[in-house]
Amino acid sequence: MLLRSFFIFLNLLSTVSCNSLYMNSGKDLIREKLNDYYAQIFEEELIEDIVNNSFIRNIKSGQLLLDIGDSMTHIPLILSGAVKIIREDKNGDEIALYFLERGDTCAISFINCINRSKSMFRGLTEKDTEGVFIPVEKVDEWLIKYETWRHFIIDSYHMRLIEMVESIDSLAFMKLDDRLLKYLTDKVKIMQSNTLIITHQEIADDINTSRVVVSRLLKQLENEGKIQIRRNRIIIDNI
Repeated sequence: MLLRSFFIFLNLLSTVSCNSLYMNSGKDLIREKLNDYYAQIFEEELIEDIVNNSFIRNIKSGQLLLDIGDSMTHIPLILSGAVKIIREDKNGDEIALYFLERGDTCAISFINCINRSKSMFRGLTEKDTEGVFIPVEKVDEWLIKYETWRHFIIDSYHMRLIEMVESIDSLAFMKLDDRLLKYLTDKVKIMQSNTLIITHQEIADDINTSRVVVSRLLKQLENEGKIQIRRNRIIIDNI
């Protein structure tokens, strides 16, 4: 009986040790990935606070990071990949507002977190994306506690505001063919490839027009020697 109890104790000790090792390994991974980029932005104390209060999540390309109407429980710090932020009207029509890349976060998320309101936007991954997710209750706390966090949020909000203004300007002042060209240019930069795997309908959804119009304008760009059109692929040559 005594021997059996001893082995049970050893097994329990081994389980606790393995769990602790797993937790430490997870924290080490978060720390390593944060230090690879965010150490240039955040002080060491804030990095450690993030490590102790966050988790890493990997999202495959084409998956939802956030949907309209979702309650905000965590805010992301993007480590790699790209996320498209989309606004949808009451009829279900969509328009792409901007993209989040490495080093970015969605400032709208902060506002929703602070106000405890539901999301007005949809976040869709453009390619495999990895992020560190921070619980909303830390947002207010770190605003007071860390100057670098405060600056990061203000800068992020400023950048997202500029991008939204650019989206409004393109809708109000740019011709549709110019909007399409800008969209393709931005997409190439985001995907870091001159070959875009995308359908005409997906482009139409992003710039809020019809597939027929997109197809006509893409053919026009091809005739101008700026792109090559393949099945579900567009090769950008001279952008």
